[in-house]
Amino acid sequence: MSPKPAPSGRDRLRIAIQKNGRLSEPARALLGSCGLSWRESPDKLFCYGDNAPVDLLLVRDDDIPGLIDSGLCDLGIVGRNVLAEQASGRGQSANFREWRALGFGGCKLALAVPNDWDWQAPAQLQGKRIATSYPALTRAWLRENGVAAEVVVLNGSVEIAPRLGQADVVCDLVSSGATLSANQLKPVCDLLQSEAVLAGPVAEFDPQLVETAQMLLRRIDGVLRIRDSKLLMFQAPRDVVADVLRLLPDAEPPTSYSVDGGELLAMQALCHGVVTWQRLEELKRAGARGLMVLPVERMLA
Repeated sequence: MSPKPAPSGRDRLRIAIQKNGRLSEPARALLGSCGLSWRESPDKLFCYGDNAPVDLLLVRDDDIPGLIDSGLCDLGIVGRNVLAEQASGRGQSANFREWRALGFGGCKLALAVPNDWDWQAPAQLQGKRIATSYPALTRAWLRENGVAAEVVVLNGSVEIAPRLGQADVVCDLVSSGATLSANQLKPVCDLLQSEAVLAGPVAEFDPQLVETAQMLLRRIDGVLRIRDSKLLMFQAPRDVVADVLRLLPDAEPPTSYSVDGGELLAMQALCHGVVTWQRLEELKRAGARGLMVLPVERMLA
């Protein structure tokens, strides 16, 4: 089945995000870091873009893939777990996909068994009952492992299901593991590593939305690229530059120029790792001098 194109007639990009929930504020912060601002509607369900033709629709996270699939929204910020569950349920007819991992909201979809189980392999689940809010992903994993088990679909309080006699084990999202521990369960197998992702359609955008979408993606890429990044500036004699750069494996290729036409080079490099005092001392011992670490506010590749 070929992907459905986004409906025509709209010249403003529409992004769906959680109205409430753990991804709501980080999603707004990310888009705000891209220089976007909005006016919120009185019912707090819609935000109209003030400085760019980009609007927000505030919805339940479970609704976001369907809104992209139908073309009512162009992009969405949602957990990979939600996107993967609905993609697995829809199969090849799904008209949405992951476009970017966004680096926040990390968790995992994991199988958890009672603490007194001696877990060895998936075959132990044969004939068991598995409580989950992610039936499509759970059934797909069971098929891959050749296990015939009953999937018990619950919309909440999955961890308590074994204590209530509703299931033998659970398959649920795990962040810290504290909720599992409180219910005498232990994670034994990860089905999916999840985080917030930017989701979009499989089909191309309508021509009137392409330029705005490309602008937004450039800005998001720039924000993600400089997250936890610093600009390192220093001077170094030409003959020790190789030794200094070996201490910067996470840095982009540096910019350099000669100071007064001599052998001393002024250099700057964008470092994507943490620049600690210890690291600066190592650079100084290697021959760098005048080391300065500067914050990076914005970057457009």
